[in-house]
Amino acid sequence: MKVWTVANQKGGVGKTTSVASLAGALVKRGKRVLMIDTDPHASLGYYLGIDSEEVPGSLYDVFVNHKALNAEFIQQYILPTQIEGLDLLPATMALATLDRALGHQEGMGLVLRNLIAFLEGKYDVAIIDCPPVLGVLMVNALAASQHIIIPVQTEFLAIKGLDRMIKTMELMGRSKKTQYSYSIIPTMYDKRTKASPIALAYLQEKYSKHLWPNVIPVDTKFRDASLAHLPASHYSAASRGVKAYNVLLDYLLAREFAHVKIG
Repeated sequence: MKVWTVANQKGGVGKTTSVASLAGALVKRGKRVLMIDTDPHASLGYYLGIDSEEVPGSLYDVFVNHKALNAEFIQQYILPTQIEGLDLLPATMALATLDRALGHQEGMGLVLRNLIAFLEGKYDVAIIDCPPVLGVLMVNALAASQHIIIPVQTEFLAIKGLDRMIKTMELMGRSKKTQYSYSIIPTMYDKRTKASPIALAYLQEKYSKHLWPNVIPVDTKFRDASLAHLPASHYSAASRGVKAYNVLLDYLLAREFAHVKIG
């Protein structure tokens, strides 16, 4: 199973849209996909029509019981979506208490990695949606991931968030004696503005080694898809945004990090 984490230390850059869009595109290609929401705001669940206040359990329960994990226990909290082959391990606001309540406990940084190991063989890809805050949840997501996808809105405040994200990964990588594999994805690109082309040029100059050579454009179909509680791939397959995410998916699957063939 491939494990991708979608992360950035700035909100509003397209993380949840990227998770839902990539997951939907993978399902369209016949893959079994698990989405894991680690953001206490639970935006991914709401995007797909799942109310975090009404779920019988969530990722929080997994963390609380992390010393007794097994596949059957985890499976009771995984919910099907409207799309066959696309499942969600939902978040709830209780996740916001993890750092204070459990962050000091031994082994808390590897809960997600252990969780995913129990599900090996059930899914082809797991995609983790992150909160925009460095804490035990993001640490878990980075530790569990084989590749990190960093969406960056093409405007300068978002680029400052990217700088923080890169520094965080460098610091964590040095402490764990590892080097994270990651791709930077320019999102919400609008060629009609002055800001988007200038921001993209900055990204190309500073981060060319890790920068995806295309963009995710501004597309109102993403908003319409979220209102319909569907991945954009299943709401408007011919839209330019969906086409862009399919190009991104081709790129991700072809990268050297994908040394194990999916499917």
